[in-house]
Amino acid sequence: MSTMERHMRIRGYAPLTPCWVELASADPARAAQFYGELFGWESAGDRFKLGGRAVAGLTRSQPDRPDGWLTHLSTTDLDDTLEQVALAGGTCLSHPAGAHGGRRAIVADPAGAVLGLWEPTDFGGAQAGGEPGTMSWPELITDDPIAAARFYGSAFGWLLRHEFGTGEWLNQAHDAIAGLAPGYRGAWWRAAFQVEDITAAADHCERLGGALITEPVEAGLSAYAELRDPFGARFTVVAPVLHPVELTVSLGNLPAFE
Repeated sequence: MSTMERHMRIRGYAPLTPCWVELASADPARAAQFYGELFGWESAGDRFKLGGRAVAGLTRSQPDRPDGWLTHLSTTDLDDTLEQVALAGGTCLSHPAGAHGGRRAIVADPAGAVLGLWEPTDFGGAQAGGEPGTMSWPELITDDPIAAARFYGSAFGWLLRHEFGTGEWLNQAHDAIAGLAPGYRGAWWRAAFQVEDITAAADHCERLGGALITEPVEAGLSAYAELRDPFGARFTVVAPVLHPVELTVSLGNLPAFE
């Protein structure tokens, strides 16, 4: 991959796909220092940047916005999307309000998993992806994938596909956009970030005062581990797994040439 490709700026997102992730913290300054050291991010007010491109948000936690990472979906019509969420059995936790670059609302599915909805004006979401330090696939952790498939299919038109013992969400164009993993005691959306090396990222997190929640695990072409920052917010780090490919040619089956 060339330098230009690695640093490509993302300018927009398809409707009802993950576009942004934001951290709410009781101590934004200390949180900014932790994630800056972990991912190489620069703090820029209410946003984290990587090489000058916005990659995540940062805000102070409030009673209606508790500590933790919140994944957002892009929408071209926030009010219509909120109506579809309500018709599917979801709940609006935070009514539409203007934000830096767009309008936002926060919703929960019937099991309690929380998502943000983002209607852009002059800011579409994360401006970089597919490289270390950027948002990766979010994942719904749930103990009831059947109910989840019913809600997300009705609210957003998503399809749930099971493959190799795991699940992934497809949008209406049948593009894979998020993951699903078994959980217990309810449901929640887990944010994820790409790194170069899972073990190195986990070790670095622990040296900075965070913790390793689950040991690194391989799943298909990726490896992931769940971490916790020093303030209690959980997130996942993901890295591609490169398996060597061996090519063997049997000369005994080739025709002889003189």
